[in-house]
Amino acid sequence: MSLPSSLLIRHPRIVLPNGELMVGDVLISDRLIVEVAANISTTSPITEIDATGLTLLPGVIDPQVHFREPGLEHKEDLFTASCACAKGGVTSFLEMPNTRPLTTNQAALDDKLQRAQDKCLVNYGFFIGASGDNIAELLAANPTSGIKIFMGSMRGGLLIDNPEVLESIFSQGKRLIAVHAEDQARINQRREEFANIHDPAIHSQIQDNQAALLATKLALKLSQKYQRRLHILHMSTAEEAELLRQNKPSWVTAEVTPQHLFLNTSAYEKIGTLAQMNPPLRSPHDNQVLWQALLDGVIDFIATDHAPHTLEEKAQEYPKTPSGMPGVETSLPLMLTKAMEGRCTIPQVVNWMSTAPAKAYGIPNKGAIAPGYDADLVLVDLNSSRPVLRQELLTKCGWSPFEGWELTGWPVYTIVGGQLVYAQGKVNTEVRGRALEFGNNK
Repeated sequence: MSLPSSLLIRHPRIVLPNGELMVGDVLISDRLIVEVAANISTTSPITEIDATGLTLLPGVIDPQVHFREPGLEHKEDLFTASCACAKGGVTSFLEMPNTRPLTTNQAALDDKLQRAQDKCLVNYGFFIGASGDNIAELLAANPTSGIKIFMGSMRGGLLIDNPEVLESIFSQGKRLIAVHAEDQARINQRREEFANIHDPAIHSQIQDNQAALLATKLALKLSQKYQRRLHILHMSTAEEAELLRQNKPSWVTAEVTPQHLFLNTSAYEKIGTLAQMNPPLRSPHDNQVLWQALLDGVIDFIATDHAPHTLEEKAQEYPKTPSGMPGVETSLPLMLTKAMEGRCTIPQVVNWMSTAPAKAYGIPNKGAIAPGYDADLVLVDLNSSRPVLRQELLTKCGWSPFEGWELTGWPVYTIVGGQLVYAQGKVNTEVRGRALEFGNNK
């Protein structure tokens, strides 16, 4: 594949910023969209893509991933993960701080940025993690998408389960705080209650709905007390959704993963420990309430929480098995499949997976197909379907909880900064993304 400085996409169905769809052309030059029109004519030599029959969307921004580098590269690394992103139509990601070493200071953040500059095929940004004794770093580190707080489901330096420490972080500065909301004290108590049970389905009872609700209530209380920008990561329960439906300040946002929309506790019988994640899978009722909250705008957008582990690690006996599953290759086709089934609309998927994350994190010039916006785009095929196959996955861990699912809307072309990074089954490993900017997160 070439790396064109100019690119003309011919005849796709284009999802416009107002939600309307039109068949037309899109002209790209020097990383930017320069024209969107019914028909664009040009006399200069230019690379063209005949996208007849395909649908053009803004590239997906995945605002929560764990790409494991540095320190855990046997599970995934920035290169393999960004290849998987390209295949899945994900053109930008925000990565979490629980690597080795932890991303808790400027030096660790700079190291990740350099690694990403060298290795990433798509655009990248990184959270800085709260450790309880690094408030100065939390306020000064730059560029970062925000502060990540693990209120539970974490051991070691990133666990913040002391309410006084939590309040000290909320009370200082204005930077966005993103919380993994589970109550560690309740989890510890229930681990004792359910000790010596090796059925992985018990995971959803140990880290139950109440553990999630308690932590989300506390985070919301502190956010309101200090009017602090709060984002609730991977919301998983009906109770949390109803809490926000009743009381959601304008400065609070929330996300949901495809796993918590599409999978529930029945998955343990089918795929065992591959279904184990934090927060855990819930009931079909939770699925339905979360879907409705997403449709109603109570939940703002989608994130995958891509958190790969090897099959060998997952094959251990519970509770020795690690929690987490991959997701960047399947999130867009999963959502587009539901759109084609009538559960939601294609413009809603664009908002949840591109426009709303860009707005929430203050990422300029992304999330829309319009002149002046970055040319981060994905062309998908909504006219055919194919199954999720293990042998086709590019994530290093090599498996998916959705293996065998028949999905519609697989990417055919992915474009990052005007460059073809994925085309008809092949990844162009010469392309490099850029560090994201965060305009409202100083």
